[in-house]
Amino acid sequence: MTFDLTRISDPGLFRENRLDAHSSHRWFSDAQEAASGRSSFEQNLNGLWKFHYARNPHLTIPGFESPDVDVTGWDDIVVPGHIQLQGYDRPQYANTQYPWDGREDVAIGDAPQLFNPVGSYVTFFTPETPLADGERLSVSFKGAESAIAVWLNGTYIGFACDTFTPSEFDLTDALVEGENRLAAQVFKWSAASWLEDQDFYRFSGLFRDVVLYRRPRAHVEDVDIRVDLSNDLATATVRVVTELVGDGSVTATLDGVGRLTAEGDGAFAVTVSDPRLWSAEDPHLYGLTLEVRDAGGALTEVIPERVGIRRFGIEDGLLKINGQRVVLKGVNRHEFGLNGRVMTRERTEADLQLMKANNINAVRTSHYPNNTFLYDLCDEYGLYVIDEMNLETHGLWDRIRYFDTPVSESVPGDDPLWLPALLDRADSMYRRDRNHPSIVIWSLGNESFGGTDLLQVGDHFREIDTRPVHYEGVAWDPRYPETTDITSTMYTSAAAVEEHLSVHRDKPYILCEYAHAMGNSFGAVDRYLDLAYREPLFQGFFVWDFADQAIALTDRHGNPYFGYGGDCGEAPHDSDFSGNGLLFADHTPKPFLRELAYLYQPVVASVGADEVTVTNRELFTSTSRYECVVTLAEQGRVLETGVIDTDVAPGGSAGYPLPIAIPQVPGEYTLEVSFRLRSATRYAPAGHEVAFEQTVIEVPGAVAPAVPARPEIVRGIHNVGVRGRHFEVLFSKLHGGIQSYRYGSTPDGGHKLLREVPMPNFWHAPTSNELGWKAPFTDGDWLLASRYARPRGDSAMADVIEHDDSVEVVYAYSLPTRPVSSCDVSYRVFGDGTVTTTVTLRPGAGLPELPEFGMLFCVDADLGQLRWYGDGPEESSIDRRGGVRLGVWEAEVKDQLTRYLRPQEAGGHTGVRWAEVTDARGAGLRFECQGGMEFSALPWSPFEIENAAHHTELPPISRTWIRPVAVRRGVAGDDSWGAREHPEFRIDADRERVFTFSFRGIR
Repeated sequence: MTFDLTRISDPGLFRENRLDAHSSHRWFSDAQEAASGRSSFEQNLNGLWKFHYARNPHLTIPGFESPDVDVTGWDDIVVPGHIQLQGYDRPQYANTQYPWDGREDVAIGDAPQLFNPVGSYVTFFTPETPLADGERLSVSFKGAESAIAVWLNGTYIGFACDTFTPSEFDLTDALVEGENRLAAQVFKWSAASWLEDQDFYRFSGLFRDVVLYRRPRAHVEDVDIRVDLSNDLATATVRVVTELVGDGSVTATLDGVGRLTAEGDGAFAVTVSDPRLWSAEDPHLYGLTLEVRDAGGALTEVIPERVGIRRFGIEDGLLKINGQRVVLKGVNRHEFGLNGRVMTRERTEADLQLMKANNINAVRTSHYPNNTFLYDLCDEYGLYVIDEMNLETHGLWDRIRYFDTPVSESVPGDDPLWLPALLDRADSMYRRDRNHPSIVIWSLGNESFGGTDLLQVGDHFREIDTRPVHYEGVAWDPRYPETTDITSTMYTSAAAVEEHLSVHRDKPYILCEYAHAMGNSFGAVDRYLDLAYREPLFQGFFVWDFADQAIALTDRHGNPYFGYGGDCGEAPHDSDFSGNGLLFADHTPKPFLRELAYLYQPVVASVGADEVTVTNRELFTSTSRYECVVTLAEQGRVLETGVIDTDVAPGGSAGYPLPIAIPQVPGEYTLEVSFRLRSATRYAPAGHEVAFEQTVIEVPGAVAPAVPARPEIVRGIHNVGVRGRHFEVLFSKLHGGIQSYRYGSTPDGGHKLLREVPMPNFWHAPTSNELGWKAPFTDGDWLLASRYARPRGDSAMADVIEHDDSVEVVYAYSLPTRPVSSCDVSYRVFGDGTVTTTVTLRPGAGLPELPEFGMLFCVDADLGQLRWYGDGPEESSIDRRGGVRLGVWEAEVKDQLTRYLRPQEAGGHTGVRWAEVTDARGAGLRFECQGGMEFSALPWSPFEIENAAHHTELPPISRTWIRPVAVRRGVAGDDSWGAREHPEFRIDADRERVFTFSFRGIR
């Protein structure tokens, strides 16, 4: 048998000589070796391989697999690794469009021919242990994108094309004594690529481990573990079915329970009384040991496995774990990091620790099976998994959605041509992963419309397993609703979910994707949580997605940055649409991860002046697991702490008196209740906060401070000066505002704190979500208004008023909106240097909503320290305030612009009572607003930020831009391609708006 290129363009030929899929168990020579975790039956081939790159299959070296071809002059390449991150081809980010679309006319099912990079790999190995009689050797390529052909010592071994499950081949018959030459050819695109149009970077190569496996003469090829839990949860039957190859016998033992009874045909069973049940709250695993002996009774292998005793399924119409209704508080996770989809166990474990520490209890493997160690770790840490098949045909589905293509032409649709490949992918995932208790739902793939092929795959899962089947595409092609056991949609508003469930009560409902976390986003997500806890059928939601997909690049000046679609010179591409994670590309948290942790928290508290009501959302765990700490503070200063011993049963509520009394001294106080781990876990230390709530208590009666004497006024020809003992303000008639504010005595007349004239501002750098709904096209009037206001009349200075205690200067502006708007800014200067500022906006009739409403100040970059009393420590917005808390916080201005993949509005803080922007010695400006305002201090103006496509393109820091804001529109996040912020978080331009705050110099 030989290999020819026609294979890569045949949808019906997806495996040739590939071994059947089997469980991902490992086998060891004895118990001691099993305990060490290092198997003598495994030989890892990771490392440097010889490599040849060809632009397309026709440019490869004919016969390269032959031992006669000298490869010593070939390049070296690292395996596992993507060739595109090692100097060949280029990374390409594409969302729905196929990566060759518009570049080559490719018939559906064919592989591109003109540009289809091919990597030819060669490595050499000598078996660490020579094969004994009856033993066999295989090679497993854990991940090869997208098709692989394999040779050993010049002999063709086989072919396979499923990027995300193992391609394993028997090498025994082609082995030679001593050194062997293993060759593989990996094609970037094949017929299978039509089934792999996921929203991700397009790579190729050997990107997961390559391992040799030695099989002893008596070997268990496959292990199938089933658990049957009684209705009362009092007993469980653990049944194990083994597939033995060779003459021999198998015994099985369950730790703490005993030997399983043989039932014939490789099956074993045992009854467990009063089992400790596996769940996300208590992921207990029983150890299972299989011993395999040959016909003579000699031990040939030991197989350690783990068993989670649990029951998950649809009961009484609801998704339940161990009899209890569950809410899947989840996240979608691409396998992606700084090395692309080359993922280590260590990186994966750190990701899962972060998930658990932030109250995430569920993961969807979007949109393909992950490395097996993800499931091992989910078993251990306790995360519910939707295991998703490697399928997405979004680019073809778009033809039906947008271009009137008949439903009959969907892929896979009703076409029997694709069904065998789909069933093979389903079996490869199922057989590898089925023994993991963390996997609670099988998913048929993503965004591939519908049809009889998917229905048959769903039925196949139901025939071989009891776990529910999920598929979202039925929402778009409802011809076969029985394809999925769960109603699933994406990016549906909470209100629309509730409306649907008011009529359709036949299935539990989840959002397999929601809260599109692109850029500065994640607004109004609390609506979904509220609905999940009052509507029984609404049972889960998975944020899109976990971490940004971005490529570490260096600009022409040597500055490192994270690149996105187009930055590697690729086309077609989808720009920064890959930047929608809860984490940045380096897997550090974005500010709104804290918001998610707050919304997902397992304990909810309602804090009153003398009592706290505690509601436990856990299913199996009392709140006694947590220490409940109560803290009373005034403007960030802790006054008193106390502890409440709570013991609220799962699903229950109880009230507890506060151990702290509220002072009667006038002032504003925060009362905070924090639930913290009493004991360390694998994912967090003792004292880690899992939930909190804060309330603000106002004790009235504060005495107003004494009013200093009115400052002096100097009426000049072109300027009006107002000065007091330690300050001077210069109001310009020529330049339309405050030209100078000096505070403190210096030889040159005091620190000049303003670098430019403060102006009314209605604009910010558009967020990703605003760009998604084309906000700049709608809002452009307010950009003009912010940049090009002019005096209303001959001079913008409309009036100078001398009050008993102050001097007021009023400026009047016309704003170049269509129609014209007007804006007045009043500065009332008091004797201590305080300038009370009132901005009055009168929008023209019919104007669009405002991005924001406030003022823009420019000061020297030396004023680089920010301290504020308001929401923090992270940035917040009017529709994303749950995870922040009122306090006094400090930060450096240079760090305030959150480094979203594309620069955009960021760094704002809500509920700010006062803020100070100072230099290193503490000199600068203090802003105050009774009742709270939004506030930001950034190294760049909104206009500079908007002009930059990457953070390295922002200009050198030379200013600090301060924006006290009455209100800024919400960040939104239901989706990033059209969804607006919710109405209550918009700024209508249908009425006059007034904003008052004050500022003054400090030293």
